[in-house]
Amino acid sequence: MTDTENIDIKKAFAEEKLGWRGYVEWEKYPEKKELATRILNKSKFTPIPEFQFVPLPDTNPVLIGHRWKEYHEVLGLKHIVDFSWETVQKEKPDLIHLLDFPYNGETTREQLMEGKITSNKYHFIRNHGGVPDIDEDVFELEVGGLVKNPVKIPMKDLKDPSKFPQAEVTVTLQCSGTRRIEQIREYPGDGDELINAPWGEGAIGTAVYRGVPLKKVLKIACGGILPECKHLEFIGADTYFKKNNVFNYAVSVPWRKVRANEEVLLAWEMNGEPLPKIHGYPLRVVVTGHIGARSCKWLYRVNALAEPSMGPVQRQEYLYFTPQVGKQNSKYSNGFSIQQMPVSSAIIFPLDKKVIVHDGKITLKGWAYSGGGNWVQRVEVSNDGGSVWYAVNEENMTQKHYHAWRLWSIDIPTDAEGWLEFCVRTWDSSNNTEPTFVRSAWNWDLHVTSSCHRIKIYSVNRTRPETAKRLKLLEEHGEDIYNLSHPPEFSLEPLDEYLAQYRKYPREPED
Repeated sequence: MTDTENIDIKKAFAEEKLGWRGYVEWEKYPEKKELATRILNKSKFTPIPEFQFVPLPDTNPVLIGHRWKEYHEVLGLKHIVDFSWETVQKEKPDLIHLLDFPYNGETTREQLMEGKITSNKYHFIRNHGGVPDIDEDVFELEVGGLVKNPVKIPMKDLKDPSKFPQAEVTVTLQCSGTRRIEQIREYPGDGDELINAPWGEGAIGTAVYRGVPLKKVLKIACGGILPECKHLEFIGADTYFKKNNVFNYAVSVPWRKVRANEEVLLAWEMNGEPLPKIHGYPLRVVVTGHIGARSCKWLYRVNALAEPSMGPVQRQEYLYFTPQVGKQNSKYSNGFSIQQMPVSSAIIFPLDKKVIVHDGKITLKGWAYSGGGNWVQRVEVSNDGGSVWYAVNEENMTQKHYHAWRLWSIDIPTDAEGWLEFCVRTWDSSNNTEPTFVRSAWNWDLHVTSSCHRIKIYSVNRTRPETAKRLKLLEEHGEDIYNLSHPPEFSLEPLDEYLAQYRKYPREPED
């Protein structure tokens, strides 16, 4: 066995394709993977950050991926780390940098609600590795495995409409970790060496993608698939790590998904522009209705397989466990693989713990989405924690799409004052709706927080005379209601008024 100390890592793990920077081929070279594993096993890395039992840092970036950076550095791949952060600064400067590397960027509330289509600049990012830098003019897509004719297709041919029919699809992509912070706050779970990021409501976005349906490429370029093919594997150019083993990012979807209309797209355009580098330039997969992890970025190889990909992202992660499974008994085999996204929704405005002064109605805004080709049919909001529900009017929701969210707004009647719990639930076209509480959907991997999204609002109804009087008094004293826990700097009631009321309605009975 070769001594790893005498290895020239720059030569051992060199880039092998001209114009393909930041890409190392691992899957074709078992001996290269084995050498990398030995080097990783001999190295010491920064511990995985603990954030589930302590407050999250109030910084941006929120979490630092020291360990993941160090994996790259010991293999001589630090340039990938550097280029990735440069790309973030250029393409995504205004997101919440939840994890700096591999980059996880969350869309802010204001950005999220700008409109049905999320601009490229503000669309969330969940990367699993570094950002490759591949020139389109030398790029080619490999298609192999259980196909009749394995092929390599240059990008210029793939984009030629005379060779492959193009399609344009409006698609919402959602990380299965969206709203994970709600599960963490109530019941912490798996940390994972990649870090199960503490996403809020912004790990979701909608764009119009243009490309060619994968089923058309398989039919036209490969002459179709062999009968044994049941799954299509997607391999990306980014480097991925799992338990000190190294891979190219790999996931898969069933053939039945690929053959349905334009539901699996090989895309090179996003919102009328070339794919940004951080979104997978020059080519990515867009799998409609499935968790975002299946929409492989920097796609360079498609394999037709008899069963799902053996990549760790497919087989060892994105698993859904029962609440009885945790660190004490979790295995790859006792969770099921998450594919289609369930129905879910979120209240984006107002913020949790907000003081709202109103005249009997409070305006709420948010998003609603369902995967698997189900569209959002109805959104309902409750102002009492889930007993009474008010439906959002159709005219206050954005257009329906088979594979995209609907933004919504409602002025919900609110008479009560004080702390109220508002929540939202969505019904999709198959009559699916959401679990009522976080606990109903808690799972060890902290995926798919699909329970009714809840916020607490302090309601101040100024149509009530006493409330209107107090608001005016606060204003006269240069104070306001919004600094809720700060007591007023004046007496709440004149002594004569207090005594009159006290004597009119004495506390103790007379006999």
